[in-house]
Amino acid sequence: MQYDIAVGIDGSPASLAAAHWAAHEAQRRGSGITLVHVWHRHARPAPYIPAGGTERARAERMLEEAVRSVRSAHPGLRITERLVCDATVTALVTAADDAEMLVLGSPGPGPVGGFVTGSVSQRVVARADHPVVLVRAGQGAADEHLPAADGLAPEEIPQTPYRDVVLGLRVDRPCDEVLDFAFETARRRGSGLRVVHAFRSPFRPRPAPSVPVMSPAAESPAVHVQPPWQALADAEGTVSAVLRPWRAKYPTVRVTETVAEERAAAAVVRAARDAGLLVVGRSANGHRFGARTGPVTHAVLHHVGCPVAVVPHE
Repeated sequence: MQYDIAVGIDGSPASLAAAHWAAHEAQRRGSGITLVHVWHRHARPAPYIPAGGTERARAERMLEEAVRSVRSAHPGLRITERLVCDATVTALVTAADDAEMLVLGSPGPGPVGGFVTGSVSQRVVARADHPVVLVRAGQGAADEHLPAADGLAPEEIPQTPYRDVVLGLRVDRPCDEVLDFAFETARRRGSGLRVVHAFRSPFRPRPAPSVPVMSPAAESPAVHVQPPWQALADAEGTVSAVLRPWRAKYPTVRVTETVAEERAAAAVVRAARDAGLLVVGRSANGHRFGARTGPVTHAVLHHVGCPVAVVPHE
């Protein structure tokens, strides 16, 4: 069964950018989109409600404007409207449950403009059971493509390649949902897939200069320190083994692997600088109302400029 892509609409430029991004993605997938606007009924009219108006009328108008904008740019796309009076996070999580993915807008990356702890977007990401894509304000179709020659816009040249999809990969737990999302997205775009994995070797403190160093023969047999080159080789072998069945399943996707010993958040943020889409996973274990995003997801939501897909997994 083909599900639509849901989009949260709040009247901001970021949510409109999210709607247009979702429209392009729906066309690639052969599906439609559902525009969802959540509104609240207050005991007293809000100050932004004009005299004689109602909160519901304002919500209907906001949703209609978004539909009109998307329909004018994507005339053949199937668009469904959904107006919901409920708590915002609850309504958006429900919308994600009924869709293939949920797309939300964000003002922009950075310590101030990114997703702050406790924001609606971050709480939805932490609770949704389906993928959530965050799109920055100002993102457009041209940003998904590599720069075109001679100053032409990428949409004027259909064969202009897409930017790579970047996947931040963990290998310490099953993440088939994340891998499937990344490979399938790259296949639909005809783009490359760059897989980034970072690891940290076990820490072993060095002795102070005044402390005599035992010879290897005198060291305890229970202590085994892996040389750096071996740790890197082992990590590269593990990543290759994880990707092997997915390469076979998606033979047309060009895959490159980057494995480095460093903080995972730093490696993924750096790799996403020229990406068309970044894909990261989020463990869905635990009570959904106490769910949290991990440190890598938290970092990319703050500092990555391209669209970010957060995919829950077991």
